[in-house]
Amino acid sequence: MAVPISQMYTVATYVLKKRLAGNKRYPLVLMLEPLFRCNLACAGCGKVQYPPHVLKRMLTPEECFAAVEECGAPMVSIPGGEPLLHPQIVEIVNGLIARKKYIYLCTNALELKRRLPEFKPSKYLTFSVHLDGQRDHHDFSVCREGGYDLAVEGIKEAVRRGFRVTTNATFFDGTDPNSVRAFFDEVMDMGVEGVVLSPGYSYEKAPDQNRFLGRARVRRLFRAILSNRKRSWKFNMSPLFLEFLMGRRNYDCTPWGSPAYNIFGWQRPCYLLQDGYAETFKDLMETTEWEQYGVGSGNPKCANCMVSCGYEPSAVMDGFGSLRGFWAMVRGSFSLYRDRHALDLLNEPAPQGPGRRSDLVNIERSEKEFEETRR
Repeated sequence: MAVPISQMYTVATYVLKKRLAGNKRYPLVLMLEPLFRCNLACAGCGKVQYPPHVLKRMLTPEECFAAVEECGAPMVSIPGGEPLLHPQIVEIVNGLIARKKYIYLCTNALELKRRLPEFKPSKYLTFSVHLDGQRDHHDFSVCREGGYDLAVEGIKEAVRRGFRVTTNATFFDGTDPNSVRAFFDEVMDMGVEGVVLSPGYSYEKAPDQNRFLGRARVRRLFRAILSNRKRSWKFNMSPLFLEFLMGRRNYDCTPWGSPAYNIFGWQRPCYLLQDGYAETFKDLMETTEWEQYGVGSGNPKCANCMVSCGYEPSAVMDGFGSLRGFWAMVRGSFSLYRDRHALDLLNEPAPQGPGRRSDLVNIERSEKEFEETRR
């Protein structure tokens, strides 16, 4: 598992203190969105579909720091939009480093190489580069040819300068598992610390609604991808969450594990859903009707979600919450997950879903229903 010991220790002691204090709901990662504006318009993204006057708004550094202090989570993910378009992003990052928060700055890396000289390497800062597979698949996913090459240039330069770097991949319907496995080889050769991955979530605002996977297809895809893995592959996330994606574990969603703060306030209930906003973090935690969310609630918006921001906190709390969970996490960090059936899945014909070059501009809404909504 490609997570530094100091970061693991910080998270483990944080979880332990919360459990000993009897806290049942507490955040692990603050999803801090300083802006929604982006220099890409990905077909599966619902964050850049706001009107221009909203896309022009940004959080100030002071607003970011106040949210971080109010939340108290040990880790801060900075998605967007594209954070490197924020004119004060360096000030924001430096302020979080001074507060000893572990930061994952999520970027498509189109601006990364140019802006790297403004940052200083730190164990608290990781550039999490959006890279959705090999060149053709990534460029299709972000709806821009040449995006992969620019991202790789940024990754290599960041690694050369001594920064922590991970890749962040989101996979949709039509993903070829063999291509993903080859992609893992490619990014490991770039010298990144590890890979972060997740199935896509069906944003209501996303232009292309044909691309999202149901739960059964998620498990099938990730069983093929993550079984029989190579020792050279490193994943910057909980091995128990990866087992969840493979269908080896069942977890309930922990929507309060990754609370989101953006220009509108504290987003209910999580980074992915927009069911209103709270003015303070305390209000978010105390007045949100959490029982209405997660696959077990019957909420159709949650029925097919297996995304990391909701389920990785469940896996992390499981891993650090007991000796049994910790041992399972350690074992999973070194397991290759031998699986003959998964090898058979790799030999099946490549999927013919969204991912074909001809579908690049075909983003019409579909009435297709997902095939499974159960756990």
